[in-house]
Amino acid sequence: MGDDTVNIYDAKRSFSRLVARAEHGERVTISRNGHPVARLVPIDDPRPAREPGAWRGRVRIAGDFDAFDESDARDWYEA
Repeated sequence: MGDDTVNIYDAKRSFSRLVARAEHGERVTISRNGHPVARLVPIDDPRPAREPGAWRGRVRIAGDFDAFDESDARDWYEA
């Protein structure tokens, strides 16, 4: 996918189309009076894809997790 140059007037007129091109991997340089001033590029997402259930069997929630007694109330609300 090549790098294309578009003048700023055309970029304003066809912004949605240029963004769609960037989504498909193209790089578009925007110029003013023949001088490059900006570049529209696709975002490289560094986050790995989520895998549901990846922590299954590695995390244990204690049976009393939801319990909240007077001792907890003192710890939370009294200084």
